[in-house]
Amino acid sequence: METGAPNALLKEQATEEKGETARLSSFIGAMAIADLVKTTLGPKGMDKILQSQSRGQAVTVTNDGATILKSIYVDNPAAKVLVDISKVQDDQVGDGTTSVVVLAGELLREAEKLVNMRIHPQTIIQGYREALNCALKALQDLSVNNVDNPEQYKQDMLRIARTTLSSKILTNDKEHFSNLAVDAVLRLKGSTNLDSIQMIKKTGGTLSESYLDEGFILDKKIGVGQPKRIENAKILVANTPMDTDKIKIYGARVRTEGMSQVAAIEQAEKDKMRKKVQKIIDANTP
Repeated sequence: METGAPNALLKEQATEEKGETARLSSFIGAMAIADLVKTTLGPKGMDKILQSQSRGQAVTVTNDGATILKSIYVDNPAAKVLVDISKVQDDQVGDGTTSVVVLAGELLREAEKLVNMRIHPQTIIQGYREALNCALKALQDLSVNNVDNPEQYKQDMLRIARTTLSSKILTNDKEHFSNLAVDAVLRLKGSTNLDSIQMIKKTGGTLSESYLDEGFILDKKIGVGQPKRIENAKILVANTPMDTDKIKIYGARVRTEGMSQVAAIEQAEKDKMRKKVQKIIDANTP
C-alpha cells in the first residue's frame, strides 16, 4: 500500500474557508454590496461615479442599482447572489433593483445577530418564511383593485409612475413623463408586451418636448429631391423590401462569358423592379 501526500484539489494560491470563517465572510460580502447601493435609494439618493478599468477608462454617473451592480467586480459568493437577485428583478419587473438588494442585505444583517446567538440557520430561515406569509397576507388585506373604475385606475398607475421616477434623472419632469408612460401602457389594453411601445430618441430639444403619438413612426431620412411633407398621402405597407430582386447573397458568384451577359442580368433586375412598381401604381389607380 502506497502512502504519500494527498492529491491537491485546489489550484495554487487558492484559499479555503470553513465553518465560522466562511459564514462570516459571506455575511460581510453581502452586507457590503447592500451598503454600496443603499445610499442611492429614494428621492434623496446619491449618484455613484463608476470608472471602468478597461481601455479608455470610461466614466459612468448613475444611481441605478442594476447598472452599479453590473459594473462592479464581485468575487464573494454571497455578494454574487445579491447581484443575481438584482438582475432577475430588472429582467422580470424593470424596477426595484436597489430595493431587493437592500432588503436582502438587512435580512442577512439581522440573521447574523441570530446566528451569533447560536440559533440554527434552518430555524432562522423558517422564521423568515413565516414572516413572508404574514407580510403577503397583510399586503393583500391592504390592497385595492380599481380596474373596474378607469379614472381611478389611471390615477393609481400615475402614482406608481411618479414614485418610480422620483429617484431618476427625470424627477423634475416626472409629471409629464408619468402621463406619457401611463397613456402608453393603457393603449396596450391589458397586454403585457412592452415591445409594442416604440421609443425614438432624438438629440436636441428639452425633455418636456417628448410626446406620445398615435400610430407608427418610422425613423427614416428623406431622399434627395423628395418632398418633406405630404398631406392626405396614401401609404403602402409591404412585407418585403423593394430591392429583393438584386443578387445580394453573401458568397454568391455569377459566371458570365462577357459584359453583354452582365448587362442582361442588370436589365432583368430593372425589368422585374419596374413590374413591381407598376403593380403598385395600378393598385393606387382609382
